Amino acid sequence: MNMSLPVSRWSLSLLASLAIAVAFIFGTASNASASINYGEEAAETAKLYVGTPYKYGGTTPKAFDASGFTQYVYKHAATKLSLPRTSGSQFNLGKAVKQSELKQGDLVFYATGAKGKVSYVGIYHSNGKFIGTTSKGVSVIKMSDNYWKTKYMGAKRVIK
Repeated sequence: MNMSLPVSRWSLSLLASLAIAVAFIFGTASNASASINYGEEAAETAKLYVGTPYKYGGTTPKAFDASGFTQYVYKHAATKLSLPRTSGSQFNLGKAVKQSELKQGDLVFYATGAKGKVSYVGIYHSNGKFIGTTSKGVSVIKMSDNYWKTKYMGAKRVIK
């Protein structure tokens, strides 16, 4: 027994294509979306500048000082955040964070000059390390190093 359909192959192809299009348009396909973690992104942006020379008053990738570095990174990272120029002014921003609760991108502050006065800032990276400038340039620094642990003043989260 031979059965034939009264529909042409062209019509079947068109109908199949239309069914696929409708399935894609009205189907329950997942609408996956990625959201950026601005703290992680800022910390990774900071890491790009490891090795950049130190210069007092430096605010560009030619050379940075501490607050010039954090100001530059936050402005040019995905945060596009404008920070004040000095570490003391940056310390007045954001929400205080306990050292045990640091997240990537948090600003960490130190008193490297006059005792008890914030004079240095870096960007927390991970595992007890931050990225900041030293006389040797931008470096990854352990917060537990004797020099740094005695001068720690606190941390602030400036990214919401």
